[in-house]
Amino acid sequence: MEKKKVVVGMSGGVDSSVAAYLLKEEGYDVVGITMQIWQSEEQARMEDNGGCCGLSAVDDARRVCEAIGIPHYVMNFRDIFREKVITYFVDEYLRGHTPNPCIACNRYVKWEALLERSLQIGADYIATGHYARILQLPNGRYTIQNSVTAAKDQTYALYNLTQEQLSHTLLPIGAYDKDSIRRIAAEAMLPVAHKPDSQEICFIPDHDYAGYIDQECAGTGRVPGPGNFVLKDGTVVGTHKGITHYTIGQRKGLGIAFGHPVFVSEIRPDTNEVVLDEGDAVFGDHLVCDQVNLMSIPELTGEREVLAKIRYSHKGEKAIIRPDGDPGRIAVEFLKPVRAITPGQAVVFYEEEHVLGGGVICAPGERSGS
Repeated sequence: MEKKKVVVGMSGGVDSSVAAYLLKEEGYDVVGITMQIWQSEEQARMEDNGGCCGLSAVDDARRVCEAIGIPHYVMNFRDIFREKVITYFVDEYLRGHTPNPCIACNRYVKWEALLERSLQIGADYIATGHYARILQLPNGRYTIQNSVTAAKDQTYALYNLTQEQLSHTLLPIGAYDKDSIRRIAAEAMLPVAHKPDSQEICFIPDHDYAGYIDQECAGTGRVPGPGNFVLKDGTVVGTHKGITHYTIGQRKGLGIAFGHPVFVSEIRPDTNEVVLDEGDAVFGDHLVCDQVNLMSIPELTGEREVLAKIRYSHKGEKAIIRPDGDPGRIAVEFLKPVRAITPGQAVVFYEEEHVLGGGVICAPGERSGS
């Protein structure tokens, strides 16, 4: 029987390298693809020592493919990355939200765009080095199942994939922990076996999000300048640097002293205000999300108890979910209050260690599509 062809997204890291190696060992016809998403040669040089989109990623991926004995190509995804990731990232911060660019990149670049091109060249599947597993349920639907290692589980960042995308996806390292992946890489003599993991957002290697937004919006007048720190009742208590410098739950780096801890509890882009409050005020027990993507069920028709995660590092909390009335919106009621419910971040729902679905957390009073 003819071997199935799989395109592996090669970031130059150990995880995607081992994914390609394992698939080759299983008998697949494997092709390595590195996605060119950096926006300029200057940016590529700046990221040369790390990240998944610098020139070093191309070099490392090519060396791995040579070691495995598979072809390697570079594909240009600059335009789709700018549209679906960079523009989205900037726009969300200007709205007072805290976006998750990795989720957008997974959905629209690493899957939608890469899968389309891969199918065009005759591939049956795409694969990545994510710590997650593909599961087909008895109802026939595909979903994302937790990896075997909670420490590296990446299911949260994959909740937005479609049924079509999942049916053409392989996630070979979801059955391993990180130590095992590094051991496999070393035993296979892959040149990236001991390469450190990339951290933070790949296109902002210095982690200065506000500075990056200023640079992207230079000359447009879009970035709000300094404004007021206020209390919940509107009392002005100081001046902030600009709303793009802050996120819900933030305590450090506020540049204001009260003699006791205060936190960012709300960001108001319409008035250019950042609301500060006591610690307890940062906890909440309900939210509404829109832009919903359901995986394990075709639609939500009533109440359902799930484990809900409101950020990548959140361990999850039990919650009741129900339709909110508007199409594509779900109301979430937590059984215990959770800290720092942040508009723009994803809330992801789990049942029995697989993803039911998820959506984007709305700011209070927001309507779908706002």
